Amino acid sequence: MMTAEPRVPRRPMRSHARRNYEHLLAQARAAFAEQGINASLEDIARAAGVGIGTLYRHFPTRQALLEVLLHDSFNDLETQARNLIKADPPGEALASWLRILAAHAATYRGLAEALMSTLRDERSALYASCQALHAAGDQLLARAQEAGEARADLDSWELFTLANAMAWASEQRPGTADHTDRFLSLLYEGLRPGMSHTISP
Repeated sequence: MMTAEPRVPRRPMRSHARRNYEHLLAQARAAFAEQGINASLEDIARAAGVGIGTLYRHFPTRQALLEVLLHDSFNDLETQARNLIKADPPGEALASWLRILAAHAATYRGLAEALMSTLRDERSALYASCQALHAAGDQLLARAQEAGEARADLDSWELFTLANAMAWASEQRPGTADHTDRFLSLLYEGLRPGMSHTISP
């Protein structure tokens, strides 16, 4: 399972360009954490002490910038998925994956919606990374289905969409962790008809 590499210039950057690049990432990380992924790119460039043209030379689109910021977390998700694929019981591993996906989608306000929009958009800077997560979901879901612990008619695209939808729904009621847990519990119960399951924090 492979995750896309960050979108950095193919040729090595000079020290001044590298400094600008790192400043832009730092300011973008802070702005997205405070304002969500739709924070003003002009404000980010200004805070980094560069012009908007410099920002676009490093990051042609907002999603390209976001992909670089999320690169490490995507790698971490890949590692967690590999570990869960070996975990038993398969149904519990799948439940854990749902929680991890939903938590990641809530990293920045608006991220869940952005991830959902990339599901079938091959032009998106986030597409390759999302495909890697789908591959992990495929294996986790298949194991749970083979064990009779997940619906046979569910696919990983639906699983990914549902997890992101849970994160989006939680954004509408910030600060309600208990409600998020309930969303996830209800979702998992729907994946296993006739069975009750609570996902612990």
